[in-house]
Amino acid sequence: MISFQAEKQVVRDFYGSLDSANDDALMGVMSKYCAPDLLWRGFHPFDEIRGPEAVAEQFWVPLHQSLTRLQRRMDVFMAGANMFDADDGVWVSSMGHLMGLFDQPWLGIQPTGKMAFLRYCAFHKVVEGEIAETAMYFDIPHLMMQAGLQPFPPQTAAHLVQPGPATHDGLLFETQPAEEGEKTMTAINAMISDLGQWDSGLTLEQELAQTWCDDMIWWGPAGIGATYTIERYAKQHSGPFRASFTERSRTNHICRMAEGHYGGFFGWPNFTAVPSGGFMGMPATQKAGEFRVIDIYRRAGGKLAENWIFIDLLHFWKQQGVDVLARMAGISKT
Repeated sequence: MISFQAEKQVVRDFYGSLDSANDDALMGVMSKYCAPDLLWRGFHPFDEIRGPEAVAEQFWVPLHQSLTRLQRRMDVFMAGANMFDADDGVWVSSMGHLMGLFDQPWLGIQPTGKMAFLRYCAFHKVVEGEIAETAMYFDIPHLMMQAGLQPFPPQTAAHLVQPGPATHDGLLFETQPAEEGEKTMTAINAMISDLGQWDSGLTLEQELAQTWCDDMIWWGPAGIGATYTIERYAKQHSGPFRASFTERSRTNHICRMAEGHYGGFFGWPNFTAVPSGGFMGMPATQKAGEFRVIDIYRRAGGKLAENWIFIDLLHFWKQQGVDVLARMAGISKT
């Protein structure tokens, strides 16, 4: 067995300290667990931030002040070596929700005074006991919709607060058999190979059936939504997405890893594509845009069963000339 227990413990200790800290202590927690030259990548409007103190000041303190009594509700926790560079430290990933009472504005989104869930997924690169890099992606439009806003036209799939794995076994705190992680990576790589073609000669449903369970669930971001079964996924997301874009670039991931029945990846960006057929109810722009994405997968047998997706749609649409965050700022629905 390959053990990533030391790196997992670093991140678990980091989360424990971060989640229990008051506003004044957040900067100290970040400095204790993160390297001085930490590279932190987050969704628009945060983008890249350098240094733990800057991350605390720009992201964590304002979030804690807005979502009071913040708690982490984690659904997936895993670690692994980067498929692209086994010597590139160990990456530890977690996914779930940050839940709190939405008591103060955040990014111009007006508070509700009610419970709110911020979907998140983070990849942390741990090197010599410190977090050297973080990619933390979070679904801001999902928070907007909980506040009664409609940042996008009606979506093709379902909008909901997303649960964790159906099997309730996503918290891999213990060491996992190496062969199970290898099987998961094989399934993910096969899916990526199919996805990157868009010209397999098969119908879309036949293509998807090669790497996905028939009762798959695709937990997509707000603005697109979640969809269940290959047939509905093809109709409610995959088919419309392929019809919306041309000139899709090759896939470009910074990290891809797996442990046990779980795996995932992220890029910055993952790929670019040109919206040439309209997307998410918006007209085509014929202008290439970046897709910053995290995907987390659960494997069942030899195929993929569940997929949680984080796409920086605010960044993508801003590149197309639509500043969704600015349009929603200050609007109150409570």
